[in-house]
Amino acid sequence: MQHFAFAVVLYKKITMKRFSYFTVFAFAITMLTSCQLIGDIFKAGVWSGVILVVVVIAVIIWIIAKVAGGGKR
Repeated sequence: MQHFAFAVVLYKKITMKRFSYFTVFAFAITMLTSCQLIGDIFKAGVWSGVILVVVVIAVIIWIIAKVAGGGKR
């Protein structure tokens, strides 16, 4: 019963916004293996790969900033 109470308290502490970011991040990590991703990038071409890497890095930085509270004023 204590585990259930702990889970409820933990759920209340985590906002749905942060939980959804974590869910998307965890889904992306589990669904894309590194070898498959690199192979797909090479198939698409070098510039597509460069653009994809820049976009992914920008999204990761944005997510970290939002989770860390950078959007609050």
